Amino acid sequence: MRRMRNVKIVATLGPASNDYEMIRKLHEAGADVFRLNMSHGDHAEIKVRHEIIRQVEKDLDSPIAILADLQGPKLRVGTFAKGEEELVEGAAFRLDLDDAEGDVTRVRLPHPEIFAALEVGAHLLVNDGKIRLKVTACGADFADCEVIAGGTISNRKGVNVPDVVLPLAALSDKDRADLEFVCQLGVDWLALSFVQRREDVEEARTLTQGRAAILSKIEKPAAVKAFEEILEASDGIMVARGDLGVELPVQNVPPIQKQLVRKCRAAAKPVIVATQMLESMIESPMPTRAEVSDVATAIYEGTDAIMLSAESAAGNYPIEAVTTMNNVAVEVEGDPTYQDIIEASRTAKRTSIADGIVAAAREIAETTDVKAICCFTQSGTTALLTARERPRVPIIALTPLMGTARRLCMSWGTNVTLTGGVERIKMADIGAARAARILGLAEETDQIVVTAGVPFNVTGSTNILRVAPCEERLIFRTDPE
Repeated sequence: MRRMRNVKIVATLGPASNDYEMIRKLHEAGADVFRLNMSHGDHAEIKVRHEIIRQVEKDLDSPIAILADLQGPKLRVGTFAKGEEELVEGAAFRLDLDDAEGDVTRVRLPHPEIFAALEVGAHLLVNDGKIRLKVTACGADFADCEVIAGGTISNRKGVNVPDVVLPLAALSDKDRADLEFVCQLGVDWLALSFVQRREDVEEARTLTQGRAAILSKIEKPAAVKAFEEILEASDGIMVARGDLGVELPVQNVPPIQKQLVRKCRAAAKPVIVATQMLESMIESPMPTRAEVSDVATAIYEGTDAIMLSAESAAGNYPIEAVTTMNNVAVEVEGDPTYQDIIEASRTAKRTSIADGIVAAAREIAETTDVKAICCFTQSGTTALLTARERPRVPIIALTPLMGTARRLCMSWGTNVTLTGGVERIKMADIGAARAARILGLAEETDQIVVTAGVPFNVTGSTNILRVAPCEERLIFRTDPE
């Protein structure tokens, strides 16, 4: 399905978007990728949603990417005898391994690995940072703390430990079971929560065995510090601003977002900006002006995708939220300043033949009246390299592989078309010209740029760049038998 924008939209599915009619409307409104949150819903529910997405894909003849987001090792306190307690600033509070229900002085924290890693002076954040504790003494099974910022603490609230790299695997037992389930189901992207190091990504890649692309969520200070290594090991990145804004001062998040987006662009790997983008639209049909500006800022940065979480999963206005994102994207990308910013922020280091070819394709498109760049791709790499250039004309990715087509739904500016195997250059030109005409991106009188590789249908073989007419008669005339 052709979009009138380059940035892609990720919509999370949930109770508010659970049936065929709603999921179809979300895709028609602008959702390119559907996120399945493995923190909510059992395997049976996830399977039904997956089947509905694939049915919508078939009915609309439009590739759709499915992103399964693993829960990760979420740390939580135990339960309280009264259900909740009020912690007062300056009071003492103890975290330990005792099974007894908590009170105003202590609560169970069933994670001995945390106590092993803690040091005096470290901070613990409870309930998304609303409660802040400072460690005054600690041992193998306890941490005595001072309440720095008080508030209500209740059963099973989440705990963040920003000052410490925890000896926790990114994949819990639940995550491993979920990973195998969604890989067998057939998802396209797998999001890893609370990644801290390169090894977390490598473990997931071993388990997926090529069945899904790996997307690392950056939501811990340790991940920001080790970002280059994590990026190298990943197929894509999500800037998960929720937990990142809890574990770091909130003013640190915007520059980190900008830095990570640019690094991902330079590496030709898709990046998603996520969390609270249109938060007010959970309950309101209209976003705030600040939210619209936030979405626009991510688009001006050149992010590949922007994401809706509770807005589409549990909100009252899921279609309106997607429509709003779509409208903001169309408006921003129509702004002449947008192109200036995008072109000024190109930082690619070109080291391969494919790098040179896609850069040349972009140069030709910007200096001549070419309507589209058409790239034949097996793995998707050529399309990703083309997207990295952020050309002024649309990108058409032609691939015979449905898996590649679906994964590219995450990539900036990429219009995906399934095509049969190509054996000759002439047929590549014809296939590209037909795709451009069918998508409404070119007329018979127009020209397109075609990139491909010989031998055809081989990963990593991009070595051809051609300027081709869109009229098939002219293709045959210029390239006779």
